[in-house]
Amino acid sequence: MKKNPRILIVRSKYNDTKDMETMAHSVFEGNEENQEFEYFTIVVDGAFEIPVTIAKNINKFDGFIAIGIIIKGETPNFSLISQAITNGLMELSISSKKPIGNAVLTCLTKKQAKERMFKGEEAAKAVINVLRQN
Repeated sequence: MKKNPRILIVRSKYNDTKDMETMAHSVFEGNEENQEFEYFTIVVDGAFEIPVTIAKNINKFDGFIAIGIIIKGETPNFSLISQAITNGLMELSISSKKPIGNAVLTCLTKKQAKERMFKGEEAAKAVINVLRQN
């Protein structure tokens, strides 16, 4: 593994994702063995902006964590946006050969989103595990 790997967290501010970011930070701050990782955060307006922000920074970081919440409304926009983001993140990860932890939640209600705040932590751990495999 590269010395002092750099990880970028890209978080959408829409739908109150701050707790998910805090959970991701806890993986680096609360664990002695993860102190070697440097992490940074960029906040974007909505989840749709996450893939392009990662693409713009793909050569500056070793791994990424995507954090966002999409809540289903009454239009098909939910499905279209969710699929576009997932496809974009997967394409970026494969083409760059860099891990992208996907903590972009797709929920039917705000209550479901609140119950899944731990996904920020899971995404951070997944990125760390992939980086350690190299």
